[in-house]
Amino acid sequence: MLFDNTRLLVRLLWKPADAMSGILDGGSLLFASLAVLAVSMLLQFSLSTVLPQAPVAAQQTRAPNAGQDQPEVPVAHARPWWSFSFYAPLLVLAVVYVPGTLLVTNLIARLGGFGAVFERDYSSLLTCTSMAWAAANLPVALAAWVVPLPALAVVASVAYLYFAVLMFFAVRTVFGTENSLTAGSVCLSVIPLAASVVFWAPLRFMLSWLASPFFLFYAFYFLGGELTNMGSGLRRRQNFRRTLEAAAINPHDASAQYELGLIYQQRHQYAEAIQRFKNAVVIDPSETDAHFQLGRIAREQGRLGDALAHFQTVIDQDDKHNLSEILRELGATYLVARQYQDARNELSEYIERRPYDPEGLFYLGQALERLGDTAAASEMYARAIESARTAPRYRRRYTAKWSRLAQKQASKLRPAS
Repeated sequence: MLFDNTRLLVRLLWKPADAMSGILDGGSLLFASLAVLAVSMLLQFSLSTVLPQAPVAAQQTRAPNAGQDQPEVPVAHARPWWSFSFYAPLLVLAVVYVPGTLLVTNLIARLGGFGAVFERDYSSLLTCTSMAWAAANLPVALAAWVVPLPALAVVASVAYLYFAVLMFFAVRTVFGTENSLTAGSVCLSVIPLAASVVFWAPLRFMLSWLASPFFLFYAFYFLGGELTNMGSGLRRRQNFRRTLEAAAINPHDASAQYELGLIYQQRHQYAEAIQRFKNAVVIDPSETDAHFQLGRIAREQGRLGDALAHFQTVIDQDDKHNLSEILRELGATYLVARQYQDARNELSEYIERRPYDPEGLFYLGQALERLGDTAAASEMYARAIESARTAPRYRRRYTAKWSRLAQKQASKLRPAS
């Protein structure tokens, strides 16, 4: 396990997406925490050799009965501006940055109740973030021994920019969010860090108190079960993945291949996802779900011929597959292929079955607009906006995007006053 985690840590430097996926599958929160502590100690020691020390404050004392000068006695040492306790980075990540990033991502992507999301994803995100911090700062700690101070500042700037890149892959891998939402989450995650800088004095006192051996002993004694549960989310992910991998050994189990494909698809590792879905289809050609996902990936990648072939297979097997969403996906593919009449036919049938789906209404509006029927297109856009507005709360994560797009297109069709 030590070798595997070390390899994942180093792999973050050139294959961050694959490494983050590997961390979720086999990473250790204990190893990630120890890696942060080790790198922060090395960073602290290496900086002490290249950065100037703060001046020492001293006072002169005189003997009460003598007029002669006594030796100078240093009474206070000013801490250099760059100094930090070796455990401070880990505590800041665990107490400030990761919860803040999780909260920001939940607000942007509407993942669900914060308590449930925290319990499910905190340990996974903390593991990925800790590994990212260690990987980004390790070159800085090593460079401090060989490069001059001006060059070290450049290395440190590049390292922290790369930490932001690693956090992009960490957030996307853990939550499965779209690229735009992931980038916004990473950018906004600096807000908790900025707040920690403003309130650094009380926060530093609190962190030092949290690191007290007495507090840690009593926290573990009274809250050991709760602290252990904080890592249960990562363990459940890894146990589920191991179960699927074991089931996939069976050459006749198409469902295990399909489930593994879904995991890779959520992590945006499309090559691995496609291979798993194809394995499922080879084992069972009637695996409709695998054909459906292969069609969706092909459409996203612009392989419209492959997408139409897979969707047509799904239609032939079950034209009501996935609550008739196969009709919506097929219509959207026709729309991208500029087969607007075919798109209108498929989407009209879909809307007859599901008249309150904002995504389907938006696509139908697009098809009608391309066919020149602007009045009907405006009606579809208005229905899409209304459907998104009245959708249940748990659906608004998915409907908000289509409401925004429908409003944008409707404003273009609205006659100028």
